[in-house]
Amino acid sequence: MHITVYKSLAGAWRALPGRICAALLPPRCLLCGEPGSGGHDLCAACRRSLPRNHCACPRCAIPLAVPGTCGRCLRREPLMHASRAAFVYAPPVDQLLTRYKFPNDLAAGRLLATLMLDSLADAPRPQALVPVPLHRSRLRRRGYDQALELARPLARALGVPLAPGLLERRRRTGAQSELGAMARRRNLRGAFHVPPGRDVPSHVALVDDVMTTGATVQAAALALRRAGVERVDAWVCARTP
Repeated sequence: MHITVYKSLAGAWRALPGRICAALLPPRCLLCGEPGSGGHDLCAACRRSLPRNHCACPRCAIPLAVPGTCGRCLRREPLMHASRAAFVYAPPVDQLLTRYKFPNDLAAGRLLATLMLDSLADAPRPQALVPVPLHRSRLRRRGYDQALELARPLARALGVPLAPGLLERRRRTGAQSELGAMARRRNLRGAFHVPPGRDVPSHVALVDDVMTTGATVQAAALALRRAGVERVDAWVCARTP
């Protein structure tokens, strides 16, 4: 009885700073500035306007008009067993992602991770979440890894272990946004590897912010599969149409 009471008091004490912050700094919508809803930095109206990716290819998450596997994945199976994208890369999600990556607004990243949870409710649980890593030179310039900061709250909320060191980016690559689909694949050839001696789970989910052509997650999945991972899924915040 005394132990139960102690644990309850300890939990309440740990939660106190968050409650104080919530009272002093109530949530504000990151998109329009109105009061937030449900304890999040997003109002109800802006939440309804989010372009959720309800109908998508189960292998690469590209948005589709009707349910089914897309023609590209039928012609050539991707290395990912399954892919989930919470949103289509369109307004206003693109604004949140730009705010997250370039002005370094980590609050936008925390909000995006929370919003991703709805799309993952029925996803098979992997043995580990693997954020798609940045090269160390880009990490030094940016100061944080956007995929890792998305993966942290997802791992906590879903109770899935986080494995940020399982995959490394050993080669610096040019910016993918400036390249076409074929050039993106060439740009990422050999960019990722799993360091020797790592324990490799049989099922992992790659976490990233945006999937455009899928070249980055394909290259990361190839490195993981070569290291012995049997199933690689991709969980991303947004997918370009």
